[in-house]
Amino acid sequence: MKWGILATGRIAKKFAETILQMEEEGEMLAAVGSRQLESAKAFADAYHIDNYYGSYEQLASDPDVEAIYVATPNSMHYENCKLCLLHGKHVLCEKPFTITVSQAKELYDLAAEKGLFIMEAFWIWFLPLYGKLREILKEGIIGEIRQIKCEYGFVAEGARKERKFKSELGGGALLDIGIYNLGFLYLLKQELPKSFTSKVHMNEYGTDDYSDIELVYSDGCVAQSIQTIGKELERNATIIGTKGTIFLNDFQHAERMTVCLEHQKEIVMEFPEDINGFEYEIREASKCAREGKTSNDYYTPKDSIAIAQLLYDIRTSWGMRFEGEEC
Repeated sequence: MKWGILATGRIAKKFAETILQMEEEGEMLAAVGSRQLESAKAFADAYHIDNYYGSYEQLASDPDVEAIYVATPNSMHYENCKLCLLHGKHVLCEKPFTITVSQAKELYDLAAEKGLFIMEAFWIWFLPLYGKLREILKEGIIGEIRQIKCEYGFVAEGARKERKFKSELGGGALLDIGIYNLGFLYLLKQELPKSFTSKVHMNEYGTDDYSDIELVYSDGCVAQSIQTIGKELERNATIIGTKGTIFLNDFQHAERMTVCLEHQKEIVMEFPEDINGFEYEIREASKCAREGKTSNDYYTPKDSIAIAQLLYDIRTSWGMRFEGEEC
């Protein structure tokens, strides 16, 4: 697949680094676009990309580009994805897919209408460990899930902190990293909670920098999700069942999990990443596009929209709204 990268920030650099290690699989970097030509050129030079553009429109118009990775701030995803689809490009868009649920539905419908593939880049869903974890849970090896806990936190400073928190950019800890927690919970439960309660702290930007959310599911399972930008928290996750427990020391990269069953020796399972974790979603996107699919069968539009709905509901409960936002 010939990829274009839309934007040149930190996450775009990680995507480019991944593609460069997948050339033998047929993946290649064809072009990069930025709102500043100098930034696009510097990025192109760093990652050996032939074509670079000083506008997103020019990138989307490049006839050599087959698919575009959208790596702009959260609030820009909808307009950027729509631009790419209208120019006939497949799309892999960074999470959160869109700020509103209606925008997400519109993009999935537009892709289907155009016969183009689109997917939210929720890369952790495609990690090998999660396939095995879902098997374990489906087989009931740890019994019924009664409790889940996950947390994620880091410290951002300077210009990065401002980008993470600006409301006009779709900022806040929940949208930036809490989505990993909630996506992890949805991957395990495959349903939205019947109710939730939360504690939240708002910062000087008017967005959330800490929240502790308790979610209750239809079967009585209770989950706790803690997310913060301002304090380092290990990305630990614990799943407690009626017959045992599963612990992940890093649920985001998810290369190792420990299964503890009653009266049995703990089992440690390791699933090292081939590159850095991004390779699995890239392979999946390329495969789906080659097969003429407009969406993915494993991480479906329904999944993406459900998580977007939960994010919306939680933010709404905090009194947070974005201009023009509606469910």
